[in-house]
Amino acid sequence: MGETKHRELEVWKRSIGLVKKIYQITKDFPVEERYGLTDQIRRAAVSVASNIAEGSGRQTPKDFVNFLSMARGSLAELDTQLFLAKELG
Repeated sequence: MGETKHRELEVWKRSIGLVKKIYQITKDFPVEERYGLTDQIRRAAVSVASNIAEGSGRQTPKDFVNFLSMARGSLAELDTQLFLAKELG
């Protein structure tokens, strides 16, 4: 894949957009959640982009697919955390 090829991937670009939106949304979360749900949500979003980038830097397509799978898992984690945030108000 390549060391900076991930920056050319549409999925990586969209994941960066997701991180930006998540940071905008969570900046208005309660202060008491700063080290709880806010931090977890932000880390999960960053993990999506990071796994895509790391996978694209690996040697084989199979490795890349494994990291895309991890990114997908982080998306499921993020979905759960956002659901909880909504449920908790």
